[in-house]
Amino acid sequence: MPFDIIRSDITTLDVDAIVNTVNSNFEIGEGVDYAIHRAAGPQLAQVLSELRYLDVSNVAITPGFKLKARHIIHTVGPKWRGGFDDEENQLAKCYLNILECVITNKLDSVAIPLISTGFLRFPKDKALKIAMAVIQKFLLNNDIQVSLVVYDSTSYFLSQKIVMFVQNYITSRFEEPDHERSFNTRSFSYEDEIITSLHELPSRHRRSRNIDDIIAMREETFTQRLFRYIDRSGLSDSAVYHKANIDRRLFSKIRSNENYQPSKPTVIAFIVALELNLDETHDLLLSAGYALSTSSVFDLIIEYFITERKYDMMEINATLFHFNQPLLGS
Repeated sequence: MPFDIIRSDITTLDVDAIVNTVNSNFEIGEGVDYAIHRAAGPQLAQVLSELRYLDVSNVAITPGFKLKARHIIHTVGPKWRGGFDDEENQLAKCYLNILECVITNKLDSVAIPLISTGFLRFPKDKALKIAMAVIQKFLLNNDIQVSLVVYDSTSYFLSQKIVMFVQNYITSRFEEPDHERSFNTRSFSYEDEIITSLHELPSRHRRSRNIDDIIAMREETFTQRLFRYIDRSGLSDSAVYHKANIDRRLFSKIRSNENYQPSKPTVIAFIVALELNLDETHDLLLSAGYALSTSSVFDLIIEYFITERKYDMMEINATLFHFNQPLLGS
């Protein structure tokens, strides 16, 4: 199952488990811990009092009581001490122990905040990178839904370098003359000639198509073209849907329906997973009835990453989140 980023109050989420950061003695703290106790009811404090102590990075699971979430996974996050006390490894262990707890208890979904970034003062950019790295690696081999919960737009950081590059790319594409935009803004149909669209593609984005792609172009449905690209990639089905941040059930539905009509973000998720170039991106989108448009910030962000050959799904979704755009995947 996929990973997503949501801006929400974790106490309101209808998931199998939410994660709460506690102190080692389970004394009710401030902020999120207090909000979870208040929403769950007094039974939570009673159960936690029986556990007595929890080491840094370890986890304990309790019922959710009055919460919509069925369970609460409690963990003790590391306090930031300037990076000299193994805090980064401790935080990575926190996330890994949470995810393993989800699997051990046969849960399907979990919502996790950015651990230790409140009164424990862990730098948010470092915490984010650690969270995303651990979650991404874990989801390659496990089918669970993981939501990273942030509370406002300032809680979630991308490197300023990435933000600057993407902003500059968006600005430059918006400012191109109308004839330079024609490739992305026109309405496509299967009657369009491939050579015509190649002439309209800005020269810096041109890459030669495989001859098999050109021959098959007119007659393939989205599903047929997708699985031809998958076969060519040499990747297993599970590797593809994990890389695409796509739910296994959705993937099975696509495989079993030759005329499946996907959403545009789903098509692009497969494009990223298969690391297609810009021509192939155009072709797969076209087979589903879509195209990239320079009037769309979402499309320009996707075009930037494909042009730069950057296919890190979490980095792309982090960028989309930063610019308030829909995320890729299920």
